[in-house]
Amino acid sequence: MTHTLDRLAQTIAARKAANPDSSWTAKLMSKGPEKCAEKFGEEAIEAIIEAVKGDKEKLTREAADVLYHLLVMLASRDVALADVLAELDARDGISGLDEKASRE
Repeated sequence: MTHTLDRLAQTIAARKAANPDSSWTAKLMSKGPEKCAEKFGEEAIEAIIEAVKGDKEKLTREAADVLYHLLVMLASRDVALADVLAELDARDGISGLDEKASRE
């Protein structure tokens, strides 16, 4: 069974080369990786605002936007969701403090 994020990543990849007039994803991608990153940042800030406000429904919607725009940003730089998930798997069972210290 394919996970929702896998399906979304596949859809984003398929629309990467689509006509920008027919797809929001294609339109965003046509503006380049920098614009994709900017849009991800905007959505992340909106999610933070809703988290601070404590509105679960709005936070849920904003979190969905964040995940979508994260995948678009990754795709704009040819980073596969599978690679991100593999990185998370590699960190499984490692203390966050230890993992962070290993990067310094």
